[in-house]
This record gives sequence, C-alpha cells and structure tokens, in this order.
Amino acid sequence: MERVIFSDFAEWKARPDRKPLVLLGARQVGKTWAMREFGRRFYESVAYVNCDEEPLAKSLFEADYDIRRILLALKAVTGVNIEPGRTLVILDELQEAPRGLHSLKYFQENAPEYHVMAAGSLLGISLGRAESFPVGKVDLLRLGPMNFDEFLRAAAGGELASALDEGDWETVDVLAPKLTNYLRQYYLVGGMPEVVEGFVKEQNLENVRRRQEAILEAYRNDFSKHTSKSEAVRLAQVFSSLPSQLAKENKKFIYGLLRSGARASSYELAIEWLVAAGIAHKVPLVKEIREPLKFYEDASIFKLYLLDCGLLACMAGASPAEILTGEIFTEFKGAFTEQFVLQQLVSLGLRPYYWSNPRTPAEIDFVVEEGRAIPVEVKASTNVRSRSLSTYVSSHADLALKGLRISMRPYKDQGWMENVPLYGARKFFKELKRGSSGEGA
Repeated sequence: MERVIFSDFAEWKARPDRKPLVLLGARQVGKTWAMREFGRRFYESVAYVNCDEEPLAKSLFEADYDIRRILLALKAVTGVNIEPGRTLVILDELQEAPRGLHSLKYFQENAPEYHVMAAGSLLGISLGRAESFPVGKVDLLRLGPMNFDEFLRAAAGGELASALDEGDWETVDVLAPKLTNYLRQYYLVGGMPEVVEGFVKEQNLENVRRRQEAILEAYRNDFSKHTSKSEAVRLAQVFSSLPSQLAKENKKFIYGLLRSGARASSYELAIEWLVAAGIAHKVPLVKEIREPLKFYEDASIFKLYLLDCGLLACMAGASPAEILTGEIFTEFKGAFTEQFVLQQLVSLGLRPYYWSNPRTPAEIDFVVEEGRAIPVEVKASTNVRSRSLSTYVSSHADLALKGLRISMRPYKDQGWMENVPLYGARKFFKELKRGSSGEGA
C-alpha cells in the first residue's frame, strides 16, 4: 500500500535542520508500518524498538539522557549498528518508556546527525497535557486513516486513482460509475489499513466487520487502561454516542444524549482526550464566515465526528448491502457523507468549522479557509435542494464568498458556487492548496 505521508517523510529526511520526528495518530492507522516501510525504502538499516513490548526499553531513559549510552543500548537491543544518516531509529509506543519522550530533546541538541522517529497511539495525550513534551525540539506529523485516494490505489490500482487526481473534471465525469462504486466501498470499509488490506485480498464483508469491531474494542480498552475508572466511563459514554449524535438533523453535539442532566463540565476532558488520541474530530461553530475563521469561533458549540467512516458504519450497525447499493437508511445518509468529506479535509491538513443560525434551521455543514473562506454544503445524492448556502452567500455580498457544494452531481461552476462530486472532494481541495501556495503555477 502507498501512503501520502511518505512524501512528508522524504521532506523531513532531506531537511538540514531536521529534528526527531514525532508521528501522531490513533491506534491502527498504520503508523508503525509507515515508519518501517519508509526506513526499508530510504535507509540502509532500521533500528526498531517497541517500548511497550521490549523490557529493556522501559528503563532505557531513566538513568540519564546520555545519547551515546542510549545509542549503545539500542544497538544491543536491536542488533543494528546505528550510523548517522544511514540508519533510521524508530522508537514506537514511546509514551510507555518513562522519560522517553523527553529524551528526544537531547537527540536534537546533542546528536542531530541521527535520524530518529517516534510514535505511539497515545502520544497525542502527552502532547495535549504537556507531560515533558519537548516543545520546539521535535518535528510533528499526523497520520490518519487512508484517505479516498489511498483507498482507491489499494482497491483499484494506480490508473483510476491517477485519472481522478490528474484528470480534468470532464474526464472525471466519464469515470463516475466506477468512482461511485469505490466510494460506496470506502463508506463501508473505511481507511483503517488492516481493514483495507484484508478487504482487497479477501473481498469478505464479514471479515471487514470483524476487524473493525476489534479496532473499536482496542479503543475501549485504552479508555480503561490509561484513565481513571470515572474518566473511562465518561469516555465510553461520549464514544458510544457518536452515531446517535451524527444521526440528528442538527449534528451539534448534545450532552443530554449522554445521560439525563449531563453537563459540559463533566465531559470536556473526555472529549479532549478522544480528540488528542486522534479517535474523534471536533468541528467548532463559527458565528460568521469571515477570515480569519479562528476569530469567529465559538468553541462551546461543536460537532464531533469519528476518525473513520468504516468504523462509524460498524458502530451504527449499518447494513453492508444498504451501503454498497447506495440505499443507506435515511437518518444516516447525511452522517456518512459528512464523515467522508470531513476525513478528506483533515487528510489535507485543513481545519474545518461549521456555521449555523440559532434562530432558523439554516446550517452550512463545513467552513474551511484555504486562500479564502469557503462555505461548504454536503449532499448525499443528486437531490441538492437546500437554501442555506445560497441564502448565506447572497445575503453577504460584501464578503464576495464563493460557495462549494459537494454532492453526487458532476462538476459545474455556477459562478456563485461550484458543485464537486463527492469522490472528487479531495482532488478539489488539493488543487486549491496547490493554487494558494503557488505550486505548479
């Protein structure tokens, strides 16, 4: 399988001011495989240590931060002669080694010639809580589930994915039947690499669900393993509520769905834990669609999405047959479609918001900022009747907004708004990022 993050790794490797790289992301998104595969392709050797499984690693950093001693110990543990620039050192599940995360500061200060990567399913928690995190001494990257382009390359081969990525919109429209078929598969399978790999090899939907359920259970086990009993209960309540939160017409997160009388103060830490662990994505409200969006954010009002549409389908118990035939039951059509678009936005490093008018049912599903503020309406099918987007754009003529509708209709530029097919959502924003950064100009 190919992952887009390999190009980010290559840029990191070539940087003269390279620092130890910390790779953040939820459990089972493929961090370990990506690091080891990159090392195999671009280095002469790889010294890999799993700090959760290797007993010696748990005491490796306790005595001191003498890098020479640490490197000798790593050589003894891995059996690999660690050479600057020729060996990739991978410290996996580094949060399980006491003082391990802080040791990266000394690699950066005292041995910058060594290439070091670190990862862990809960490193984001350490970052969020500033537990000896070496701020300014490491480079950070995030890895999520496979985006639709990556899934397409794995499931259909490179030709179709390249045609989508590189072709003009007329070419993309010709490929619509094939792309729609793979889009439905992606809704069901999602982007967790183990699930995708199994599906591509076996084409067995029962095994898809079995693997998804195992991943969800691993997340639940992390709640109880790494938090207090009371916090684990709150985490489980928030996590389990996500399908019902997203099934609502208004997808704003409602604490009352967790339990009667639930208050924000009791669940804020649980939500932030899920976000920091990469398991959920928080999309806050903006009061106005103006640049910079951050200035108009109301962090107390938000929507909360899962990290992966396949896991959402599993949690909701959605029928594979309904998803693959496009007959997803009514309440969840919008949820799956928004979840899909959210994943494509996040995979490009975009930070989505949403807008809603509390006095009317008007709502704009996502708002992003990439060279300009873009209100985004998401529709699950070719039925695109909605006045929220057109009303907002027309009533804010002073902002010169151009809307975006993502639906199952083909590409069309209508002047005040562009319509982009769902399977082309990532392509559209990728081209937008290229344009705003001057790439390929």
